[in-house]
Amino acid sequence: MDVAILGGLIMLMLGGVVDLVDATAGFSSPAVLMLAGLFIVAKGIERTGAIRQFARRALGQPRSVAGAQLRMMVPVALLSGVMNNTPIVAVCIPIVRDWSRRMKISSSHLFMPLSFAAILGGKLTLIGTASNIIVMEEWVTWSQAAGLTGPSPLMQFLGVAAIGLPCLIVGIGFILIAAPKLLPIRKSTAEEQPNARKYQVNFVVKKGSPVINKTIENAGLRNLPGLFLSGVERGNVLMPAVDPSFVLNEEDHLLFVGLLDSVLDLRQIRGLEPDDTQSKKLNVTDTSRTLAEAVVSANSGIVGKTVRQSDFRGRYNAVILAVHRQGQQIAEKIGDITLKPGDTLLLETHINFRSMWKRSDEFFLISDVPGGDPTRNNRAPIALLIAAVLIALLIWAPIDRVTAVWGCALAMVVTRCATGTEAREGLDWKVLLVIAGAIGIGKALVNTGLAADAGGGLAMIGGELGIQAMLFVVFMAGAILSQFITNYAAAALLFPVSMTIAAMMSIDPTAIVFVLMLGVGCSFISPIGYQTNLMVYGPGGYRFLDYARLGLPLTILLGVVSAVLAPMVYGL
Repeated sequence: MDVAILGGLIMLMLGGVVDLVDATAGFSSPAVLMLAGLFIVAKGIERTGAIRQFARRALGQPRSVAGAQLRMMVPVALLSGVMNNTPIVAVCIPIVRDWSRRMKISSSHLFMPLSFAAILGGKLTLIGTASNIIVMEEWVTWSQAAGLTGPSPLMQFLGVAAIGLPCLIVGIGFILIAAPKLLPIRKSTAEEQPNARKYQVNFVVKKGSPVINKTIENAGLRNLPGLFLSGVERGNVLMPAVDPSFVLNEEDHLLFVGLLDSVLDLRQIRGLEPDDTQSKKLNVTDTSRTLAEAVVSANSGIVGKTVRQSDFRGRYNAVILAVHRQGQQIAEKIGDITLKPGDTLLLETHINFRSMWKRSDEFFLISDVPGGDPTRNNRAPIALLIAAVLIALLIWAPIDRVTAVWGCALAMVVTRCATGTEAREGLDWKVLLVIAGAIGIGKALVNTGLAADAGGGLAMIGGELGIQAMLFVVFMAGAILSQFITNYAAAALLFPVSMTIAAMMSIDPTAIVFVLMLGVGCSFISPIGYQTNLMVYGPGGYRFLDYARLGLPLTILLGVVSAVLAPMVYGL
């Protein structure tokens, strides 16, 4: 999409349709700069595990499908109102997968509602999603150019909630009623991989852990997705297949068997740490640690030696967490395992391990484990405090919004909630380039008169059929266009059309602006319309048209609700 948008913008420049100043206006747009800073703030919140801690406490252990959907959608929507919804959905995917297995229901009845709730929640505040920021910044710029005062800071931050909150309530209600009937039962991609590689890993209950004096079930360690608690070792006594009512003590050693992704989820649980004293001796800082998988080569110097004899940590500056051999995990203690060619090692090591050893004869294959970096749980309160300060600065606006966002982004890096490298990786350049290019194309629509023609047609609908009909068309135009060119590109292209409608009808543009903001963000009809839809596509086992089954009637319903409410709440 970034190539298509920028390519179209360059062609318009070459054709003389738009000049250099207008074409490049998007690259210095406050919307683009503000969104870039928000990516870094979201990265800091994600890396500290603040989202996961909130999600596990808020979601609890529901007993029914409807109960799971409701307890999932409400907190996810509220969180999405104040931060990027992509990391929220990413954190919730393993939790939802756990629910589906524990309650023996199809994951397809949970994952799409998860994505849709995150999208709906993005319409509660200015920073809920990128398209909100684009529309608002364009509106502020338009107001300044026209010599108008424009919306107040409070209206800018919370104005969309006047119709966004009712749409959220209606949307959640519709999903609860319609999802069991419209969503078919599907098998997830994870369920279609019965022979996936498994590891046995040992974890210890740390001092002061929140799971101490809790049963295995209450601690959330029972029926974990893709993971099995095979036993507990207490005081050198191994207790296999413990009951769910077993109460955990400090220094209990927990033996798990499961898939790699499930092992990563286990590392995110507060109060548990790998049962390996060697990890603490690694000459690696916390911010440079990561996980990797390596397959032992036949020419490796460690073949035929136990892990202890090989001095693995001193040799590679890495620690073996688990060993997988020829389709089976090895249950021996790590130090006593005799290594053989073809053994797959799960390693905790430094971020440069793969680049250092990938060309050596020591290993056949080395791969980094996505999401293997340790979560900085101790900095979660700091990340939440920075996020709260940002929200306060945006509401009361004592300083410029872009300055506020980038100041909080810098605070995330300075306090080590996110490292400089993670902050750079958190910037979604594709999104930023698409927005910048789309703003330039929007200028071309104005310059060529296309925006005036489209706006005139919609204004005619408003004059003949009423304001509500015109607003419904604006909503649906945004919702449909966002399925093809992303919601932020649709926002940039349709904003000048909306301003033309307001001018031709001689009405206050507030209602049109917020209906457009809501419409372009309602990406429910296809999996490619929004990134969270695509994220749950595989885990939910969906087919392409499954989204339209639930998403199309939901979009139409929300279009009607917003078109009816907007004239009343915004004074048209």
